[in-house]
Amino acid sequence: MTIELFSHPFSSYCQKALIAFSENDVPFTQRMLEDEGVGEELAKLWPIGKFPILREGDRVVFEATSIIDYLQVRHPGPVKLIPDDPDLAVEVRMLDRFFDNYVMTPQGKFVFDALRPAENRDPFGVEDARKMLDTSYAWLDDRMKGRTWAVGESFTLADCAAAPSLFYADWTYRIPERYAHLTAYRARLLARASFARAVDEARRFRHYFPLGAPDRD
Repeated sequence: MTIELFSHPFSSYCQKALIAFSENDVPFTQRMLEDEGVGEELAKLWPIGKFPILREGDRVVFEATSIIDYLQVRHPGPVKLIPDDPDLAVEVRMLDRFFDNYVMTPQGKFVFDALRPAENRDPFGVEDARKMLDTSYAWLDDRMKGRTWAVGESFTLADCAAAPSLFYADWTYRIPERYAHLTAYRARLLARASFARAVDEARRFRHYFPLGAPDRD
């Protein structure tokens, strides 16, 4: 049965799911939201209208984290993105939520605010987002001392979340040079074949980024 993934290659949350597909070479058909009729079909599957959405037969799974859970249960491969060890699994899920809530979300605040008409912008909200990223960067830099990946010695769900969140966050609000451990971790994520592929597939959409996409990545 064919897996369909309703997504867009430039979306950070879609990239998070795409990393998981690539890690274990899970075949799927990508339903690009730019293609005619796909947006309407997505809206029928999930009225909230957020993506990515996975459909396999009659099964519909929304949210990137849940899609990665589903792939491990229904399409397992050699790379276990959620460890068998229950304590490590808890830590992986905790870091997954950290990257989504405290890096991806404040990063998105900058972007969505830039897309608003000038008279509707929210400077107070953007300043709160800036403070959140300052705190998150400092915490992550300390955590990544002596680590290769976010949890344990293996690439996991937490790293799937970290890769696009840190990728776009550094574009939006540059990670300070003094955070060498965090900067090195971001570089390792970019060098990971699964994420490098996602980044390359999204290059042609960089003009969509409202804050100016840097050429360094």
